[in-house]
Amino acid sequence: MQKNQTPTDNPWDTPAEVKQEAPAKSPKKTKNKTEWIVTPEVAPAPVVPAATLAGEYDMDGLMTDFPTATDLERFVYDETGIVLQLKGRANKLKYQVAMDVLNGVEVDPKFIGGDNPYIDRTELVPIDPIKEPPPRDPSLPDRSQTQNTFYSPVIPHPDPEARAQDKKVHMLFRKYNNGMISYEIMGPLEQRPYGEKIDKFGRTRPEVIKWVDPRTGEQLVQREDGTLTPQGKRLRAMMQTFKVNKSNQWDTWVDREFVSLNEAVAHNPWDITK
Repeated sequence: MQKNQTPTDNPWDTPAEVKQEAPAKSPKKTKNKTEWIVTPEVAPAPVVPAATLAGEYDMDGLMTDFPTATDLERFVYDETGIVLQLKGRANKLKYQVAMDVLNGVEVDPKFIGGDNPYIDRTELVPIDPIKEPPPRDPSLPDRSQTQNTFYSPVIPHPDPEARAQDKKVHMLFRKYNNGMISYEIMGPLEQRPYGEKIDKFGRTRPEVIKWVDPRTGEQLVQREDGTLTPQGKRLRAMMQTFKVNKSNQWDTWVDREFVSLNEAVAHNPWDITK
């Protein structure tokens, strides 16, 4: 009686060739032949390094690769777009803050900055701060007592250089119920470079940028008795050169007189109590 061959009995049989590359098979015997059942192999779970589980960045790596606060700020900015303020912080603290940001941990807002870390502030042209405008003249009435206003955007600029370029300022005149008149230059403000210096790249740039600020605050032009201040005389003379039909802007729009008309006045203009 001839016994049934198995794959180990005949190395040329197809199952013997498949055995080296295919998944393991287990025999299942039937009445006349042996059937082979393929058992699927289960791939082992990948081994995840402990550093990856704890966070992609660690303290030692950051301290080795980025020895200065500037380098660290730039790296964090490149990776996250977040600007940090780390200069002057304790060494371990700044690296801990950077690592937290890189690993997506929320940090105290006091460590968040606003300036691009790639900008060298020593090479920036300094800009003088904008000064507060002069205070309002204390002799003027309260704003609630305003009778009329007149706005003009075509007043010659008080700065000689700007005036030589035919630049104008925006001025607001106010007339109050007691007859007082004021003026106020509202703007505009502009920047102007002063001086020259050569930076480390050999480029010529301004030493400083200053503001050309024509604002005056609200100042007195005409007193309650009708007399004018020295500046008021010059402003009235200028406004009288701007014609309005047969009159001028000062008389028509600035120093206006309003008369309240009602039925009682029409019948009796002599009773000043009405």
